Amino acid sequence: GSSDAASQGRVTSRLVESRPLQRPGEVLEFVPGLIITQHSGDGKANQYFLRGFNLDHGTDFATWVGGMPVNQPTHGHGQGYTDLNFVIPELIDHIDYRKGPYFADGGDFASAGMARIEYVDRLKQSLGNLTTGGDGYRRLMAGASPDMGAGHFLFGFEALRNDGPWDNPADFRKANGILRYTQGPATDNWSVAAMAYRGTWNSTDQIPLRAVQAGVINRFGALDPTDGGETSRYSLSTQIRKDQGANAFSFEAYAIKSKLNLFSNFTFFLDDPINGDQFEQADSRKVYGLSSSLTHHHKLGEYESDTRIGVQVRHDEIDNVALYHTLAQQRLSTTREDRVKETSTGLYLDHSTQWQEKIRTVLGARADFFDFNVDGNIAANSGSLRDHILSPKGTLILGPWNKTEYFLNLGYGFHSNDARGTTITLDPKTLLVVDANGDPIQKVTPLVRTKGAEVGLRSEIIPHLQSSVSWWHLSSESELLFVGDAGTTEVSRPTLRSGIEWANHYVPLSWLLFDLDFSASRARFTNDDP
Repeated sequence: GSSDAASQGRVTSRLVESRPLQRPGEVLEFVPGLIITQHSGDGKANQYFLRGFNLDHGTDFATWVGGMPVNQPTHGHGQGYTDLNFVIPELIDHIDYRKGPYFADGGDFASAGMARIEYVDRLKQSLGNLTTGGDGYRRLMAGASPDMGAGHFLFGFEALRNDGPWDNPADFRKANGILRYTQGPATDNWSVAAMAYRGTWNSTDQIPLRAVQAGVINRFGALDPTDGGETSRYSLSTQIRKDQGANAFSFEAYAIKSKLNLFSNFTFFLDDPINGDQFEQADSRKVYGLSSSLTHHHKLGEYESDTRIGVQVRHDEIDNVALYHTLAQQRLSTTREDRVKETSTGLYLDHSTQWQEKIRTVLGARADFFDFNVDGNIAANSGSLRDHILSPKGTLILGPWNKTEYFLNLGYGFHSNDARGTTITLDPKTLLVVDANGDPIQKVTPLVRTKGAEVGLRSEIIPHLQSSVSWWHLSSESELLFVGDAGTTEVSRPTLRSGIEWANHYVPLSWLLFDLDFSASRARFTNDDP
């Protein structure tokens, strides 16, 4: 009765404490079947893989921290960019995760899944960690929860430096902190929180094999030692929770200011034999938003029911999203430079009914409305557009029989595309209506439909073992990407993914835990490439 899908779950703080983490983004690897990697330096967002998707830096996996969305639409480096470097793992209370587009409160980017990371209201005791290691690794973390008046603070601070194994030291430095004040118990409280994060780093990107074989550099070397970046994130947020038995109310509001300047050089001197091919991807924005929901516990005739209605509003004021040609991080020319305003409003409703002791249904739907406005340095690529999409959802839960529940989930979802791709007319580099390959420049669909289905079970029939199995299927009308390296759009074909997941959590003794997760997926295009 605690889940609406076999692939849904919660990661507790005790589980997070049980595993060493080298990077904050690795907390998402507690989600069964989700893998992360890192490239182009530790200060950059991780790359995520789940259910047959190379999710790039977050597209199709929605993430929230403290009630604030982390995914960034129309980003300078990639659509849905999700940088979790501001998370302090020691402060995590729990991570709620769900996979598939079956949940009404999951909107943009949530087709493959979503995770909500929440910090503790208060620490049981003050704590401090000092870590040192090889390759110049140093980390200092401290946290405390002093009382004040009728409430209490949560204070957390982190400072880190790491060079990594590279010949050109990564020199990754970050400072990160949170200050939050909370008043009231868990079911009836309010809080206000301020967060701040800043990071800088050098990056060693991919290098030619022939350069290593010729002895020009070794496998940890770099051909352009000026690659790297700097980023920052500052936020102010508030959360309200009230549970009065018959009604439960939640409200969240936030303001975020973030910035990224990322310097990369993947082709060295291919395009510019004199100055080289380094480019800068810049993104500077302010994000404002709120979300609220009201859940009413009632009876539908003689059947116990819950009805929830919610709204989610977000506005991204992107002061500058740009691509520049650079030499040693100095700008030589502008490929494109845009100011973008993007506003989304999501309305959702779901209704859960316990028809019999072992039969429950959840029916829901959401409607999303988007406004895009692009003001670019290339007038022909400027413009505005509106779009909307409706996403119905449905779930059937049977059981439990012999401590086993069965689930059937169906749902429509979507992801938004980069606003610049919806208004593009000319190639930013050539100012022609065709790209470098001679293919016509194509505008992208603002909102792309996805469809998902899942059959699964969760069982605790074996003592001390929780095991879940799910077979899933997810189709996408198209996978349209904004190519940040080139400032143009890339049109891909409709896709179909399917797979099976088997997750096991076994605790034979109070101090001993085994996790075994298995996933296999198949991803393919659903039409022919002429």
